[in-house]
Amino acid sequence: MKTANYNIRLDPDIKAKAEKTFAVFGLNLSEAINVFLHAAILRRGFPFELCEPRLGLDVLQAMEETDANARDLRQEILDDEDRDFPV
Repeated sequence: MKTANYNIRLDPDIKAKAEKTFAVFGLNLSEAINVFLHAAILRRGFPFELCEPRLGLDVLQAMEETDANARDLRQEILDDEDRDFPV
């Protein structure tokens, strides 16, 4: 079988975790990527469902708190500008 080379850049931690994961199936990373590509060709797309990541409640609460803090800070700045520059 003829092969072609393709270089990709990976986060070293992700690469190590992927190698460990696929080793359980007796596959190296190159073989696992080939399995992925074959499955993608058979399905004519990703071999899994793509969806929006779901954020945890703690992350959503932190985002809301950050938004509230930004609104408060914005209002403080506007109030300070009104005091400094009366119309």
